[in-house]
Amino acid sequence: MLTTKRKPATVAEILTEEFMEPMGLTQGALAEAMGVQRKHVNELCNNRRNVTAATALILARVFGNSPDFWLNVQRRSDLWEAMNSPRERQRIERARPLKRAA
Repeated sequence: MLTTKRKPATVAEILTEEFMEPMGLTQGALAEAMGVQRKHVNELCNNRRNVTAATALILARVFGNSPDFWLNVQRRSDLWEAMNSPRERQRIERARPLKRAA
């Protein structure tokens, strides 16, 4: 469970600040390397698209790391958003644990 009060870095922040900027990559260059449309990369860079399993595999291949890295960044961000959204928090708190079967 995520216990921090500080919002974790998003995929967009990690992708742009830790990978694209140091490598001098433009969105167009990354899109070409990934074999996707520039719009796909633009949406990733602007937090308008989530990392799917397929996208994680592509990013891992392009940057030489693991798909788990990208999926974990997405997962941490998703969990933090759910835990810190009043609407989602209400839904979560309505849930009741099941009693153990005898």
